[in-house]
Amino acid sequence: MPKSHDHLTRREREIMNAVFALGNRATLDGIRQRLTDPPSDSAVRVMLARLEGKGVLTHAQDGVRHVFSATTSPAVAKRTALKQYLQTFFGGSVRQLVTALVRDDSWSDEELRELQSEIEHVRKQRKRS
Repeated sequence: MPKSHDHLTRREREIMNAVFALGNRATLDGIRQRLTDPPSDSAVRVMLARLEGKGVLTHAQDGVRHVFSATTSPAVAKRTALKQYLQTFFGGSVRQLVTALVRDDSWSDEELRELQSEIEHVRKQRKRS
């Protein structure tokens, strides 16, 4: 069974994010290119081996290359990351997160209308249930 990402270092989480960003099929070069201030190839190899040892990453052979994949589905990883973000920055409050997003100046009037329409749609569905 895949293990939790709670115990990963910042760099290990960055590697896992790179794997997901690359469609959960990532090569060493692809991962390394996505890292901030990338370490050497050998350092990345060591970290990939460590992540495999932790049970959060696996690899398959593709010719001479290793292709790395997370042992957790992208959907589960998204939910986990969102929960962590929500807890860290908004005390677990979805309302505070959504309020912060809505107050961002970058929304167009059309986008706000669409969001309002979606909220109304959800309200109607709840009344039916």
